[in-house]
Amino acid sequence: MSAITPLHSAPPARPAARVPLDLDGPVERVASWAARRLYGKVLDPLRASFHHRGVLLSSLVLEATASRWKTLSPTLNALAVMVVAREIGCSWCMDFGYWEQHHRGVDPRKLRGIGQWRTSEVYTPLERAVLEYAVAATQTPSSVTDAMVERLREDLSDAQVVELAALVSLENHRSRTNAGLGLTSQGFAEDCDVPWAAED
Repeated sequence: MSAITPLHSAPPARPAARVPLDLDGPVERVASWAARRLYGKVLDPLRASFHHRGVLLSSLVLEATASRWKTLSPTLNALAVMVVAREIGCSWCMDFGYWEQHHRGVDPRKLRGIGQWRTSEVYTPLERAVLEYAVAATQTPSSVTDAMVERLREDLSDAQVVELAALVSLENHRSRTNAGLGLTSQGFAEDCDVPWAAED
């Protein structure tokens, strides 16, 4: 009997999360309904947080509050968040972040090229300074220098610098939580129909 070679290989199965994502109850159903209305599917970090109501509530309040931080431009916000997710290696955050920022109108070239931010010509000097700061602040221990912040303050207000620091911290929280729970891409970026550029 000869083996049959498939024309197309099946996509690899997503790794299982480290906690079950199938809790079901009244709160879970309402939250899942709201997520489907907003995003078209239930977000895996939300499903994971169903296990701990305190974490669920705190996360929802924090995200709702952070969504009102508007002193930075959408592009600077997106770049800071995306480069942190990449540094930590959170595929869920990269996937969802690309989808979210794409729909906010951020230049797709800047989102796709995040792996080459040091050399790519699509970034302005200020954008590169924001990316450098976000990467340095994500390292353990932090490698942010006074010179990095002084460079930022040439173009950003003190309020914007504080917002940037808080965004980097918030994305560290998201990415480390999601990566620690084994949450991986849910296919959001595929809906944008824009391929990722090769990483450096």
